[in-house]
Amino acid sequence: MNSRVISIMSFGVLLGAGSVYGQNAAGGGDLPPNPKAGECYARIVTPAKFVDKTEKVVVKEASQKVQVIPAKIEMVDEKVTLKEESTRLEIVPAVYETVQEKVTIKPDSSRLVAVPATFKTSSEKILVSPAHTEWHNGTALGGSKVLNSRRSDTGELRCLVEVPAVYKTVTKTVIDQAASTNEVKIPAEYRMIAKQVMKTPPTTKEVKIPAVYGTVKVTKVVKPAEQVKVDIPAVYNTVSKRELVSEEKVDWHRVVCAVNLNNTNTMALQKALQTAGFYKGPIDGVIGSGTVSAANHYAATQGLPSGTDYIAHEVVEKLNLQF
Repeated sequence: MNSRVISIMSFGVLLGAGSVYGQNAAGGGDLPPNPKAGECYARIVTPAKFVDKTEKVVVKEASQKVQVIPAKIEMVDEKVTLKEESTRLEIVPAVYETVQEKVTIKPDSSRLVAVPATFKTSSEKILVSPAHTEWHNGTALGGSKVLNSRRSDTGELRCLVEVPAVYKTVTKTVIDQAASTNEVKIPAEYRMIAKQVMKTPPTTKEVKIPAVYGTVKVTKVVKPAEQVKVDIPAVYNTVSKRELVSEEKVDWHRVVCAVNLNNTNTMALQKALQTAGFYKGPIDGVIGSGTVSAANHYAATQGLPSGTDYIAHEVVEKLNLQF
């Protein structure tokens, strides 16, 4: 029995609610009838019940088929058209004439002519020996300029003389104008040729071809074909269908939940479910998802109500527990 929960109420809590409890004690409104303190109730939707039945139904309606008796025919001579009158198109060829035309044998072009480089001679003064100074013994000669002089204890006289730089003139060949190229134009070459051009395009003319007749053997219907109707019986099949036995209904059912399941009762429920082979968790007295899942699995095998956040009281009774 698979049911859906509409709401869950704990009437152990509602006892202190005064007028609310009193107004619904008889079951009116949205509360269960005659609730007891300390008990929990769930409003459960009981699905509609159906029964499976078989019924013989027509798979294919009775019908008729038409059987054709072929016609009776014989061969006779008859003049027939062997080839229909027709037409054919004859092609009138095009007419050509010869004309002279100037054509380019070689297009105009250009070529590059190399212009060699030109050279010239130039003179250049180069330094052979730079200006420097030298020590000379005694008085400087040749008009050399004495920069400094000294005398030693031996009586020798030494003079520091300035020697001028020495240059040399050399001649060398240098480029006067670099090598280059000139572009020379080559004119195009032409020739007169004779060619054929179309003076009159090709055309067609229509020629009629007469029909061809002959005598041939043809079939003649002696007796026309007949139709005979044959009855085909209906085809039946046995099918299964579901019929409604009872409508879906909503009722209040007593359930156990975290409100009325204390530690002792929860441990007893866990042990009973473990003995039945449905609970694999610890015996800790905590009403968790594992305990609820095991209880609902057990309820499903016993055809009892079940829900995601409660345990039907029928499960407790089926396990012979007294809460």
